[in-house]
Amino acid sequence: MRVIRLAARSSPCFRESPVTIHTHAFANGLTLLAEPMPWLESAALTLLLPAGCSRDPDDRSGLASLACELAQRGSGKRDSRQFIEDLERLGCDASASVAAAHTSFGGAMPAENLGETLDIFADLTRRPHLSDDQFDDARQSCIQEVLALEDELSTRALHRLRSRHYPSPWGKSSLGTVPSLEATALDEVQRFVASQYQPTNAIMSVAGKFDWAWLLDKVGRHWGDWQPVPLAVQATGEPLGGYEHIPHESSQTHIWMAYDSVPYSHPDYYEARAAVGVMSDGMSSRLFTEVRENRGLCYSVSAFCHSLRDRGSIFGYAGTTTERAQETWDVMLAEFQKLSAGVTDAELSRLKAALKSALIMQQESSASRTGSMASDWYHLGRVQTIEELSQIVNGLSVDRINRYLAAHPVRKLSVVTLGAQPLQIATA
Repeated sequence: MRVIRLAARSSPCFRESPVTIHTHAFANGLTLLAEPMPWLESAALTLLLPAGCSRDPDDRSGLASLACELAQRGSGKRDSRQFIEDLERLGCDASASVAAAHTSFGGAMPAENLGETLDIFADLTRRPHLSDDQFDDARQSCIQEVLALEDELSTRALHRLRSRHYPSPWGKSSLGTVPSLEATALDEVQRFVASQYQPTNAIMSVAGKFDWAWLLDKVGRHWGDWQPVPLAVQATGEPLGGYEHIPHESSQTHIWMAYDSVPYSHPDYYEARAAVGVMSDGMSSRLFTEVRENRGLCYSVSAFCHSLRDRGSIFGYAGTTTERAQETWDVMLAEFQKLSAGVTDAELSRLKAALKSALIMQQESSASRTGSMASDWYHLGRVQTIEELSQIVNGLSVDRINRYLAAHPVRKLSVVTLGAQPLQIATA
């Protein structure tokens, strides 16, 4: 077990006690992370299981999401209705999602209800019913999410871009397809849960008002005897890249682009994040100013960093009209290419305040803190403290950012457009 103690955090309600981050690795592979935040009256937890959509068989896309949905429809002594009612009684704002690497269950609640919430989550992850009487309803719920994507044109294009830009299986959509969901049988879901809902490489993070000794004992009694199952090695393919147009009769055109950057674990990640911030954070950013304000080409334009464990990317988006789509693309790409020339002192000064807000101030929420702790452990094998993040942001310099930009120019683009007409796009 590792305990990190640091200087007191500057908080209006908590100034004297040191910041403490607890970690404990159970013998079965589960890692428990915990940060007491005693000035709060809430607690939150995040549990990442190695059951991401990257583990969906190619002909059963959406299997992980179907398993996640069905697991929440009864577990332990609770049926589907009682599961929901008990969480509501505890004031737990529960969530569940599926990403490439993990299925995630989480919740935020009044601190005094953390224990009962952990009881429910233990049943959810270890004793889900996965019953036949709930299977069709769970499958229909997943199918409705796929169908709803048809109306979410920007998100639909983004899903396709990720599938082109990242190598298989890391670019898979968690939603799956209607045919694959319809073909999935109950026993396939049960086998998926039996093999993937397990403690190997699982991460639980807790933040808020709690006692560490009590939490360690509680989690140990619920999950400490959970038996691990060997995880299959995942083979990685080659990304498609290039340009794809999705025809859709609409007066709007959605443009998504991506190119390689560095992952979250890379020493230059925050230089990359700062560069993207210059492009997209706020109304003074380059994309907003040039593409939207100066030229009036689009109604939405943005960029962000995205990271898998071993690779990172920068994504850019613009939503515009069919008539202005080509010019929008040309101007947006030109702004990304200009970024290689570097950022200015004035841009960095503006950005630092925004980064501190995004990376530090949000950590005062127990729910967001559990998510960032779990993400840190997965990507870095450790938890970054608030103080460390503050030092990183304060240490950003124009010289360091510009060295990163010179070494990572825009190249090998992956592009997806959705609209009435394709665009003229070179991706090399």
